[in-house]
Amino acid sequence: QVQPIESGGGSVKTGGSLTLSCAPSGRPGSRFTMGWFRQVGGKDREFVARISWNGERTYLANSVKGRFSIFRDDDKNTVYLHMNSLKVEDTGIYYCAAAINGPPGGTRVVDFDSWGRGTQVTVSS
Repeated sequence: QVQPIESGGGSVKTGGSLTLSCAPSGRPGSRFTMGWFRQVGGKDREFVARISWNGERTYLANSVKGRFSIFRDDDKNTVYLHMNSLKVEDTGIYYCAAAINGPPGGTRVVDFDSWGRGTQVTVSS
């Protein structure tokens, strides 16, 4: 069982930066495609970023390209989402997810098997 655990959320002003961390507990040494999603209110969960099991391939949603980056430190078994130039519309609950059995190139919620509980990011003007 892999249980992602997010941390690093908070409140910032527009233009500010935050770095979210995700430490998938369980099955140490195992590496999976990891993703970040976000959700605002009752809207559907939205794909933000994905990184391959070995960190060589990343993919970001158009809405965050050029501002966000995703990377992993396997020595620490942690995946990071670094967010720059934050906008009010980036506000939401950010979830980390692992694609244990899902496709490596997935961007849909159903492509990811194990989810964290989320961390709140609030950007205000």
